[in-house]
Amino acid sequence: MDSKNVIAAISLSAAVIILYSLFFAPTPSELNKINKDITKNEISSETPLLDENNISAETSREDALDLNKRFSFKNKEITGSISLIGGVIDDLTFKNYTETLNSDEKIILLNPKQIDKGYFVETGWVTNNKNIDIPNSKTEWKIKGNNKLTPENPVTLIWKNNQNLEFQKIFNIDEKFLFTVDQKIINKSNKIFNFYPYGQIIRNKAPEVTNFYILHEGLIGVFDEELVEEDYDDIVEKKFTKNASKGWFGITDKYWITTLIPENNRDFRSDFDFKKKFRASYIETEPLEVLANSSINSKTNIIIAAKEVDVIDGYAENLKIKKFDLAIDWGWFYFFTKNFFFAIDYFFKLTGNFGIAIVLITICIRIVFFPLANYSFRSMAKMKVLQPEMTRLKELHKDDKMKLQQEMMALYKKEKVNPVSGCLPIFIQIPFFFAVYKVLFVTLEMRHQPFFGWIKDLSERDPTSIFNLFGLIPWDPPSFLIIGVWPCLMGLTMYLQQKLNPTPPDPIQQKIFMFFPLFLTIILAPFPSGLVIYWTINNVLTMAQQLVIMKQTKVKTN
Repeated sequence: MDSKNVIAAISLSAAVIILYSLFFAPTPSELNKINKDITKNEISSETPLLDENNISAETSREDALDLNKRFSFKNKEITGSISLIGGVIDDLTFKNYTETLNSDEKIILLNPKQIDKGYFVETGWVTNNKNIDIPNSKTEWKIKGNNKLTPENPVTLIWKNNQNLEFQKIFNIDEKFLFTVDQKIINKSNKIFNFYPYGQIIRNKAPEVTNFYILHEGLIGVFDEELVEEDYDDIVEKKFTKNASKGWFGITDKYWITTLIPENNRDFRSDFDFKKKFRASYIETEPLEVLANSSINSKTNIIIAAKEVDVIDGYAENLKIKKFDLAIDWGWFYFFTKNFFFAIDYFFKLTGNFGIAIVLITICIRIVFFPLANYSFRSMAKMKVLQPEMTRLKELHKDDKMKLQQEMMALYKKEKVNPVSGCLPIFIQIPFFFAVYKVLFVTLEMRHQPFFGWIKDLSERDPTSIFNLFGLIPWDPPSFLIIGVWPCLMGLTMYLQQKLNPTPPDPIQQKIFMFFPLFLTIILAPFPSGLVIYWTINNVLTMAQQLVIMKQTKVKTN
C-alpha cells in the first residue's frame, strides 16, 4: 500500500474538514443609585446603568435624533452629533465606507438609545454622597461657546447644581476616529467632595454576527495586558468583572469597533454585563477629592473606528495603548498572520491591486520553499518511476507481507526515496492557506477590493456559476449552486497536479483521489475569491516546478 498517498489523503482531508468546520459551523438612561456606600476606597458592584424602558420600535432614527438638542461633529473620516441630553455620543457615520459594494449608503455605527439599534457612549461621575446632585442621562447640558466639534474646535458643555458645583465636559476630536472627553468639576463651595469617573458603551441589542469561530464579535478588552473576549451569548448568561490599572475595552464588530480607554495607572473596575441591554463599562476605584474652591478633572479617550490596520496600530503607538492592535482579530497565529498582511500590503502599494499582490506573495512563498519542494518532488518523481518495480515486488511477495516490506524498504533505500516526502507541500500550504483566508476575512483593507474582470471584491466569493454557464444563461442559481470560474480553475489545476503524482495502487484510494478535486471545488466555492486565486496560482506554480523535476529524474531498478 502506498503510505505516501494515504498520509497525504488523510492530512488534506483532515485540513479541509477542520477548515470547513471553522468557516461554516454555526454556532443600559437613568443612573441607578449605588447599592452601598463607598468605604475604604471600595465601590459598589454596580456601575451606573441607563434606564431600560425607552426603546420604541416605531421611532425612526431621524425622529430619535430630533428628540434632543444636539451639536454636530465632523472630520475626514466620520460625521455625526452628540446629544445635549446626557452628553452622549449616539450618532456616528463612517464617511468613507458603504454598506455594499455598489451602494451609496454609508455605514452608520452609533444610534440614539430610543431605537431598536441604539448604540452609544456615555461618560460621567458617581459619588457615594446621596445629598449631591450630579448630572445623569436626563440632564440637559448647555453649550459654552463653539457649537460645532471639529479637529480645530473643541466643544464645552456645562451643567451646574444648587450646591455650587459646576460640571464640564470638553469634547475634542482628531482627524480620524479619536474623541477625547475632559471631564471637570469646579467646586465653588467650602466643602470637600469625592467623585469617581466612569464611562460606558451601551448597545440595545446584539447585531447579526458572522458566527465564524475564527472571528470574535462582541465585547472585548485588554486589562493589564490580558486579552478578554466575551461573546454576546456569554454575557447574557454571566457577567464579567475585572480590576486593572491600565487597559482598554469596548464592543467590536467585524470591521468596526467602539472603545473606551481609561487613564493609565488609575485603578478601575470594568464590567461586561447584560440587563436588557449590553454594556461595557468602567469606574475608577480610587476617588478623586475636590477641595473647597478648587477643581478636579478626568480624561477619557474614546476610539470609534473603522478597523484599518495602520489606524489601529497608530493609536496603539501614539497613545501608548498596550495591545490595542488586538482590536483586529489576528487569531492565535498573530505574528504570522499580521506579518503576512504587511507583506501583501507592501505588494499592494507597489501594484495598486490586492489581487496582483496575492499573486506576487504566492510566487514569493514558492521561491522561499523552492528547495524543500524540490526535495519532495524528486522523491515523488522517483516514486512514480518506481511504480512498475513496486508492482512487481507486490506480485512476487503477495503472500509474504514481511518480505514485501523488507524489499520495499530496500528499494527506497537504494534509490534514496522518502515515501512520505510528498506530504511536505501539503503541510507547507496549510498555514499559508489559513493566513490568506484570515487576512481576507478580518482586514478592512481587503473589503471591496477588486481584481480583474468579474472579481469586484476579493473578500467575497466568485459571483459567477458554472450552472448558468458563467452568466451566458439568464438565470440566477441559488447560492449553493454558485461555483464560479476561479473555483473551477482551482479544481482543474488540482486535478492536473494529481495526474503528476504516483497513482495509488489501491482502487479505493484511486477513487478517493479522483473525486477529491471536485470535492474541494464545491467546498471552496463560497470562500473569498482572493483565497481561491491564491490556491489556483499556487497549483500552477507547483505543477511547473514538478514537471521540471520529473524530466530531470531518472532511476535504475535493475
